[in-house]
Formats: sequence, structure tokens, C-alpha cells
Amino acid sequence: MSKTDFVVDKENLEVRITRVFNATPERLWEAHTDPKQIPRWWNDTKIDKLELEVGGVWRFVSEGGDGQEHAFRGIFKEIDKPKKIVRTFEYEPMAGHIMTESVIFEPTTDGQTKQTTISKYENINDLEGMVSMGMEDGAAAGLDRLAKLVEQS
Repeated sequence: MSKTDFVVDKENLEVRITRVFNATPERLWEAHTDPKQIPRWWNDTKIDKLELEVGGVWRFVSEGGDGQEHAFRGIFKEIDKPKKIVRTFEYEPMAGHIMTESVIFEPTTDGQTKQTTISKYENINDLEGMVSMGMEDGAAAGLDRLAKLVEQS
């Protein structure tokens, strides 16, 4: 598996997660936007809403190890198939703490794709709170599952 790079930039209130996949940008796009594929790599998440258009709403619900449902939601801000998705991201139990997430798919010269996810926070407390809750390990595990999905097809 490819290494996942995780960089916290407190000065710019960003977390940048980068990974190279042995897949095309189109294949990664599909895995990020197809409601049948998202649960296969995003921890068996249930897709409640997925309106893939600027201004469209998304809402995913997953069950935690504690048996409780954990819901995430947001609004799509930019859709540039198969290059970029920009959306807001909010964990419902902590409503009001909204980040903007950009997922960028860049083909490499050797037929792979570099995926960069930039999470932009409104303040340092939100950024540090998310990082302290295990964001790095969770992101790496999710991207390992994504790699298995996109690199097998």
C-alpha cells in the first residue's frame, strides 16, 4: 500500500492528506460519488442523501463501536468531474463546527493518481479538536480501504 501523508498546518488552519493510488482519476471519482461504493471504503456508512451538484446536500450515517449512530452532513460547493470535489463537512452532534473539504484528483505521469484532501477549519480549536480525536489514523484506515476498492477494479 502507498503511504498516506498527513500534514497539520496550524498557521493556515488546514489538514492536508495526500496519497497516490494505482487507479485513474475517473475511478477515484466514481468511488467518491457512487452511493453503492462509498460504504465499501467509508466504514459501512449508510448514504442518507447524496445530491451531487453545486448546492446539493449530502448526509452519511455510520454506526460507532458504541452502537450509536454518527451522522455527517454538508453542502457541495464545487463539482469538477473527475478533478475536484469541494464540500462543507459537519459532524451533527457538534453542529456549527463546519469545515470545508476539498478533494483533488491529479493524474501522475506513470498512470496513477494523487489524491489530496484539504480540510480547512474556521478556527484553531476545531482543527486541534478533530486531530486529537484520531483523524490521522481514521483517514489512513479509510484510504487503505479506498485503495483496496479502486486498485482491484
